[in-house]
Amino acid sequence: MDKIEAAKAKFGALIEEQLKRVEKMKEDKEFVDFSKLPVIRIGICGGDGIGPAITAQAQRILEFLLADEVKSGKIEFKVIDGLTIENRIAAGKAIPDDVLEELKQCPVILKGPTTTPRAGDKVNIESANVAMRKELDLFANVRPVRIPDEGIDWTFFRENTEGAYTLGSKGFEVDEDIAFDFTVATTEGTERIIRAAFEYAKANNKGKVTCVTKANIIKTTDGKFLNTFKEIAKEYPDIETDDWYIDIMTAKLIDEKRRRDFKVVVLPNLYGDIITDEAAEFQGGVGTAGSINMGKKYAMFEAIHGSAPRMVEEGRDKYADPCSIIRAASMLLSHIGFADKAKQLDDALDICTQIEKKVVVTGHSDGATSAELADYIMETIEKNAK
Repeated sequence: MDKIEAAKAKFGALIEEQLKRVEKMKEDKEFVDFSKLPVIRIGICGGDGIGPAITAQAQRILEFLLADEVKSGKIEFKVIDGLTIENRIAAGKAIPDDVLEELKQCPVILKGPTTTPRAGDKVNIESANVAMRKELDLFANVRPVRIPDEGIDWTFFRENTEGAYTLGSKGFEVDEDIAFDFTVATTEGTERIIRAAFEYAKANNKGKVTCVTKANIIKTTDGKFLNTFKEIAKEYPDIETDDWYIDIMTAKLIDEKRRRDFKVVVLPNLYGDIITDEAAEFQGGVGTAGSINMGKKYAMFEAIHGSAPRMVEEGRDKYADPCSIIRAASMLLSHIGFADKAKQLDDALDICTQIEKKVVVTGHSDGATSAELADYIMETIEKNAK
């Protein structure tokens, strides 16, 4: 009986923690328009593994494109070095306190990949990504996948702060025979991600929003997500809607006839993680895709792949493909009001990696370095501007 009472106490503490989070969400209603800030401070956080190597190249390209704005004082860059796995283990925290304070000084952040210890490792700390999303309330993870030749134009709105991830490091074993993890869905959190997806569809003439859950089995939290979707859909009568279960959705993305029908997709955290990695494979893999982690006061842009520590161990980090973090840099430019510069970068990246291919990154010494690819991209931008 003691073990049951101990489990009840742990669960009660988790409920109290989540109720406080809900109250904070309710209080914080205003969105920041980043393009209207007198000075936009961009934090450059390399992370660990191959992160610093590839993020440095994205920073070079941003500084190249925003040279005039840096000179005028409109744009500032702040390098944040402390989000390494070594620092995080030493602090015993997903994000050390001093690093978190530096991040909070930057409303816009470009972040390289970070390593997350696995179950069974010597230390149990939360994913830095998950922690950053919670600390900065980055509730929407937006990942576009576009392949015009195949009729693919998808934008995924993955809920970022709830679901199976919000308490991912706080599950517990009742005894040697049973262990629990938890999934969380709140009214406030569910409504804001679904509404963001509909607003995006409306603003960009997408015409259709799809909801993905497993509400037939996960009836309470996924059921809440699906029911909220159906209610909010009534406010957007001009937008077509449908809903799919996560298992069949993974199949329909590879169905050549059906997949062209999807436009904007909104889904809880875990399913979003799975589906967006699958979707990225259509345009060349996770190394080609960037993403936005968007909140009301902060926006964080990142590569969607991992930190590849083996490449660092083998001395190959300088050969890592920087395309994902460069795509994220393009999304950053657009988000802060420089859509024209974002298009310059996207066009140059497409030319360099899909058309001309004069410089090819392979991840090994038989290919180009990330710096050589960045040079090629900047040269292409210059050439296109003439």
